[in-house]
Amino acid sequence: MNNDSTTNTLRKLEEQYWQAIKDHDTTAIVNLTHEPTVVTGAQGVGSLTKAQMKEMMEKQAQWTLTDFKLKDVQVNMLGPDTGIVAYTVHEELTVEGKPVRFDAADASVWVRSNGKWACALHTESVLGDPFGRDRGKG
Repeated sequence: MNNDSTTNTLRKLEEQYWQAIKDHDTTAIVNLTHEPTVVTGAQGVGSLTKAQMKEMMEKQAQWTLTDFKLKDVQVNMLGPDTGIVAYTVHEELTVEGKPVRFDAADASVWVRSNGKWACALHTESVLGDPFGRDRGKG
């Protein structure tokens, strides 16, 4: 079901989303975000409206994305208007004034409505031991 044109579109949109975060371009972030959007990661699960996403991106001061590289990008179309983009990403950030680098496995679900694609779900897992043994005892 993968159409090369749609596959390339979703790859480019995922890259645009990351670039918008790096550039602090909240307008682009909001335009690429489905309402609501679900975000999962180390901090848990959240559902955000476009207004909440905008506010979160404008007020976040603890970290800045300084560079990123998407690798091993895979796109799986679930239908003509729904696709999954999965990949690994190398991230370089400044967190509370200090450089941080790590690799993660990410996935996004993109949906098309009225001819426009938007990210409806994004999830990130920092790469490492699948049982968390590299993160200490908990």
